[in-house]
Amino acid sequence: MPLTPLDIHNKEFTRSFRGYDEDEVNEFLDQVIKDYEIVIREKKELKEKLDQMKEKLNHFTNIEETLNKSILIAQETAEELKGNATKESKLIIKEAEKNADRIINEALNKSRKISIEVEELKKQSKVFRTRLRMLVEAQLDMIGSDDWEDLFDLEMGKELELTNHES
Repeated sequence: MPLTPLDIHNKEFTRSFRGYDEDEVNEFLDQVIKDYEIVIREKKELKEKLDQMKEKLNHFTNIEETLNKSILIAQETAEELKGNATKESKLIIKEAEKNADRIINEALNKSRKISIEVEELKKQSKVFRTRLRMLVEAQLDMIGSDDWEDLFDLEMGKELELTNHES
């Protein structure tokens, strides 16, 4: 156990015939006591400062740990968000590709239908043209035939007969 200033103050030395000067020893002991008290006070102050520094160090260590945990959580969250965004973008792209395929297929089907309708209309117009030509030709043949003359003569003969019967 270390000495205290009181231990130094209370220390009694045995007297001998040729011993040291008692006043000198007492003065020296008083000086040692003062210095020792200063050292003890400084030690106590340093211990208090050390305790405060330890507290601050613990506080900052806790802050550092909290920040490190927060950084890790933020990194994990960022990675998770990045992963979710990647998944979502892939889903959006797939959906867009499906829609694009559907739109293209619908357009191709409409195009085919229109193409078929156009071909059908071409056929119908050829048939109509042919029938119209045949009708016009038949009408031209009829106009150019001698049957008109015969019909005209026949009509005239009937009128003459009718006029003769009446008279």
